[in-house]
Amino acid sequence: METSLRYGGDSKALRIHAKEKLPIAFNTLLQVHGELDTRNGAPSYFCAMLRRFSRDISASLGVGVHYDRHEKLQFSVRCKKAFPVTSNGLDIKFNVKGRCHVDKEFKETKSIGAAEFAWSILNFQKDQDVRLKVGYEVFDKVPYLQIRENNWTFNADMNGKWNVRFDL
Repeated sequence: METSLRYGGDSKALRIHAKEKLPIAFNTLLQVHGELDTRNGAPSYFCAMLRRFSRDISASLGVGVHYDRHEKLQFSVRCKKAFPVTSNGLDIKFNVKGRCHVDKEFKETKSIGAAEFAWSILNFQKDQDVRLKVGYEVFDKVPYLQIRENNWTFNADMNGKWNVRFDL
């Protein structure tokens, strides 16, 4: 099980996040994850999603059910496609990804689409891996940035939203 501590600039509480990936078939898994808000001790988020990966074309597709305390029960679909940018040993990819949530009546509640460049640097220093992402969220029209160093991840966008995550 993957667990992490998360804190965002728009939050007043630390959240505890847990995720488990259960293999179902070749390139298919059930991903279950949830979050506990430490301010009130209640779950704030839960998602169960079937995910299918196609490694030969660097793509993934997921469908599932999603619950959060604000928007209640929703269904979601997500996809991602990665395109290698370099062939000289640098691990730089151009990613296109999208996600759509619909309510119980199948009315769209939220869509997210993004295009990003991701640069993964293994052994940036001894025992230190770094990943840099720079992207653009299409529906909100907001540029964003992610910096990941081993267990630490920092996300920020041009609207001033930010969060930090520590993987346990």
